[in-house]
Amino acid sequence: MKLVKAAALVEQAIAETLTYYRYPDIHWRRIRTNNLLERIMHEIRRRTCVVGAFPEGQSALMLCAARLRHIAGTQWGTKRYLSMEALHNQDLEEQLTA
Repeated sequence: MKLVKAAALVEQAIAETLTYYRYPDIHWRRIRTNNLLERIMHEIRRRTCVVGAFPEGQSALMLCAARLRHIAGTQWGTKRYLSMEALHNQDLEEQLTA
């Protein structure tokens, strides 16, 4: 077998890898994607394309920082990505069955 190190790593980390399945179903979609980050990057990319060329790197950085400040200050920035209530309920159920 050519991938001995890779196979050993998979064997060692299999429990950690399968931890994903212990989360409630409602969390699976959000754990497997990074949509939130992709949306932010898409928004910044869209705004930089509108500007075209920046005279210096500092002005591009200012545009990105302004967008991130806007996101942090609006309802979109305060929206919860994951609800911990489902995890708490799952822990309680596991404690009751144990």
